Amino acid sequence: MSAPWFSSWRGELIDNRSKPKEAYALSALKLPTSFDDRLVRAFIGWDGVAIFDPATDVARLAAEYAAQYQKYSEACGRCMPGRAGGRILFDLLDKIARGEGSAADIAELELTSCVMRQSAKCEIGRTVPRAIDHLLTHFGSVFSECIQKRRPSAEYGQEREFVAKITAPCTDACPDRVDIPAFIEGVRDRQMIESVKATRKAMPLAHTCGRVCPHPCEDACRRTHLDEPLSIMELKRIGADYETSHNLPFAHATEKRKPIGKKVAIVGAGPAGLTCGYFLAMNGVECDIFEALPVAGGEVMVGVPAYRMPSEKYLEDIRFVADSGVKIHLNSPVDAKMLADFEKRYDAILLSFGARLSKKIRCENENEELHGYWGAISFLDRVNLWEKFRIGSPIDLSGKTVICVGGGFTSMDVVRCAVRANAAKVIMLYRRDEAALIANTSLDEYNEAIEEGVEFIFHSSISKIIDNKGTVSKVVCSRYEMRGDGGGGRPQLVRIEDADFELSCDYVIPAVSQESDMSFLPAEWEIGQTGWGTIKTDGKTYATSRRGVFSAGDCEYGPMTIVNAVGQGRRAAGVMLGYLKSGEVKRGNDEVMDDLLRSFRVYQKGEAIGGYLGALARRHSSKLTPEERKTNHNEVNFGFSRDEAIDEASRCMRCYYIAMAAL
Repeated sequence: MSAPWFSSWRGELIDNRSKPKEAYALSALKLPTSFDDRLVRAFIGWDGVAIFDPATDVARLAAEYAAQYQKYSEACGRCMPGRAGGRILFDLLDKIARGEGSAADIAELELTSCVMRQSAKCEIGRTVPRAIDHLLTHFGSVFSECIQKRRPSAEYGQEREFVAKITAPCTDACPDRVDIPAFIEGVRDRQMIESVKATRKAMPLAHTCGRVCPHPCEDACRRTHLDEPLSIMELKRIGADYETSHNLPFAHATEKRKPIGKKVAIVGAGPAGLTCGYFLAMNGVECDIFEALPVAGGEVMVGVPAYRMPSEKYLEDIRFVADSGVKIHLNSPVDAKMLADFEKRYDAILLSFGARLSKKIRCENENEELHGYWGAISFLDRVNLWEKFRIGSPIDLSGKTVICVGGGFTSMDVVRCAVRANAAKVIMLYRRDEAALIANTSLDEYNEAIEEGVEFIFHSSISKIIDNKGTVSKVVCSRYEMRGDGGGGRPQLVRIEDADFELSCDYVIPAVSQESDMSFLPAEWEIGQTGWGTIKTDGKTYATSRRGVFSAGDCEYGPMTIVNAVGQGRRAAGVMLGYLKSGEVKRGNDEVMDDLLRSFRVYQKGEAIGGYLGALARRHSSKLTPEERKTNHNEVNFGFSRDEAIDEASRCMRCYYIAMAAL
């Protein structure tokens, strides 16, 4: 809880202006009070204003906020109320703040605000006037004094820092902060290349994240308040697929900058490494990525099956990264000696080698030497290297029973690949319930697995593996239930006594989680590690305990989604670029503002929305039927047709917001 001097944020009026600090009323909201290591003097945005420093010049604050919106509205130009209103708001507020305003200007401000709230096409034009109205209402004397005394406001013309950010509920929920309304707008306007450019401003893997992203953005879509969320993930792939299908040259969102004379080595060509390399290369840094596998792409390439992520589509993203100048060295495992050499040859190093060791179930008689015990990573490597590249040999599970223990995307990939390998029976054991499994993966994945014949047994896990002369023959399973402690604490998962059961099987595949192999790191580096066995960074800049060595992706955070890894790679690139140029390790204002916005959440679940046409049904793309797909690795989801994509994109309400912190 915070104690603002004044706040009108989210309908909560806190007015401590006439009180001593020790008597300040507290806000029930999580207001943004700090900006990294600096205090926020005031915060202004779509839902009001919060002022923490009584010395804040509110007239200057209003004028600066209007200036930020004017930049946006001039570039947008989609509606007259938004564009002209932005110009009027800034002109009048700046005029008042510099001591040249009149009483008539206040009346015109109020009228302009009213017109914008009622007629602007998108949310940003309707919400910008809200905070300005609050300042005019509650701090009218400040504006009146500037007008009556014909003098500038207290801080007008002084050196002050203001950091602004355009966001949206969906963008804020995206781990990579992709400008989602922009790429949707490109599809709606039939400007497919502009759509993919909007995506690539934040992520180079448009094909990939348009297919296998868990799309948390859709949970934050304001359209849900009217009917159904937009199909954001499927719209993301449209621009990239258009570019590929028309054999067009790669569309980069920005021009590549001139070389800055710096070199970076990246260990691991997964999503984090590829993304970091791309953004560094586009900013003039020479990048070499070293990959131990015979193919680039990391776990997404060898772990995610082709029916979800076709290799030819991911390879297009990888070629796009290479088009920036990144050099990818395959079949190049790195050891301690090489890393020590890298430190001499390169100006910085990124460790992004993923988490490719399958964790054990931790049950009785668990033995990797047992025939039929098969780690999830090894299993999926074998499947995907063969199906995508014809490396190795195919898997035939005809007549076999496969039991997978897990509850995430990896375990889903395992069981659905086992079906495609012709297993007679495929079972997934999960200690929690159906809702938790769906939350970990997606409803579509779960439903498709059921359609393909996978059996799910919830609240269960293996307690013992039974073998017959070194070959897995069956498993003993325990049942669990959620049980409260009687004292009002959180319910705990507890094993049910005398409820064990047995299942006969030929294969046990643990897919409970993965961990990283740290054995190749130089001992003299003394790289810090977390209690989870991941590389320890400061949690913000991706800097390790070794100067010049950074880390991102699964080896830094633990197993994560692809879009999380992409987001980490982009943000790490920003920090590393600053380090290469100045020697300083710090985040840019944009990244800090992202986290500040995320901390108090842009999306509001209980928000009432009016003025839009509801009951516009969400489009659903065509898919292969269970019978068509369960014997092969063909892509299951066909994606939208051109007209379907345009129809779905037209449902977007363009929920942009603008926020600004005064420091």
